Amino acid sequence: MTASRAINQPEVVAPDTAARVRAAAERLAYVPNRVAGGLSSRKSHVVIGVIPSTLNPVFTDMVEALRAELLRSGYELFLGLSDYATRREDELLDAVIGRRPDGIVLTGVVHSPELRWRLERAHIPVVETWDLTPSPIDMLVGFSNEKVGRVAAEHLVGAGRRRLALVMANDPRAQARRQGFAAALRERGLEAAGEVVVRAPTTLGMARDALPRLLAADAAIDAIFCSSDQLAMGVLYEASARAMSVPERLAVVGFGNLSASAFTYPSLTTVAVDGQRVGREAARMLLDRFEGKPGETSSRPRVVDVGSHVIVRESG
Repeated sequence: MTASRAINQPEVVAPDTAARVRAAAERLAYVPNRVAGGLSSRKSHVVIGVIPSTLNPVFTDMVEALRAELLRSGYELFLGLSDYATRREDELLDAVIGRRPDGIVLTGVVHSPELRWRLERAHIPVVETWDLTPSPIDMLVGFSNEKVGRVAAEHLVGAGRRRLALVMANDPRAQARRQGFAAALRERGLEAAGEVVVRAPTTLGMARDALPRLLAADAAIDAIFCSSDQLAMGVLYEASARAMSVPERLAVVGFGNLSASAFTYPSLTTVAVDGQRVGREAARMLLDRFEGKPGETSSRPRVVDVGSHVIVRESG
C-alpha cells in the first residue's frame, strides 16, 4: 500500500519513503498498470484525436494547443489518422470506442451515419473541429469553410481580378471552400475560369502540375485560389519557374496561414484560421465535461465559431 501511494500519490507519503520507492521502481524497470488504475477510477486520462493526415501541416497548431491544454490537466493526447476516408475513420473509431478514452476529438463534421450513431450512444464526450454544422454529435469548435471560400473570392474580386481559377483538394472541407468561392463569384456576375481538383492529402507537386493545366484551358487566368497554403506554395513555385510575375500577372491566395507562408517569395496571401484557439477551446470543452460541468453555458457554448479572415501579403 505504501509503495502504491508513493507511485500514485507521492504527496501523501514521507519524501524519503517516496524517493526510496521511486529508486526501487527504476532498478526493477517497473511501469504502473494504467489499465488497472483506469478500471478502479473509471478514467483513462486519455483523449483520442483524429486528424486526416500528418502530411498536411495545417492541423499542427490545433494539435499542439490541444495537447498542451490537456497535458496541463493530466490528460494525454493520442492521435489517429483517418486518411481523409470515412471508412478509415469508422475503423479507427471502432477500435477506439471499446478502449473507453475519456474524450474524442474529430476533424470535420462529415461522418458515416453508423459512426454518429455509435458515438451518440457511447457516452464519451466528443468535440468536432475544423468545420461548422447546426447538428454536431456533441460539441463543436470550428469555422465555416464556405465562408473561407467567400472571403477569398471577395478579396480577389475587390482587387480587380476577373479571371479566377481554383486548385482544390477533394475532401469535404475543401469542397465547401470551393462552393463558397463559386457562390461569391456568381453573386458578382462571374464564374470560375478554371478548376483542378486533386486528391487529399495534397502535395506541392500536385499544384505545380495544376498550373499549366489551368493556363492551357484559359491563358488569361489572373488569380488562383487554393484550398490550402501547401497547394498555393506549389502554384508559386511553378509560376516562378515559368517567369510569371506574382501578383502582377497572377494573384495567388491560399488557406491555413502556415508558418512558412509569410516567408515564401513572394509572401503568400492566405485566409487564416486560429488553429491554436480551436485546440484550446476543444480541450477546455472536454475538461469542463470531465469535471461534470454542463455541456453548454452562457460563457462557454456547445458550438464555438472561431471565424476566418484574409491576411494580405505580396502574392495577391
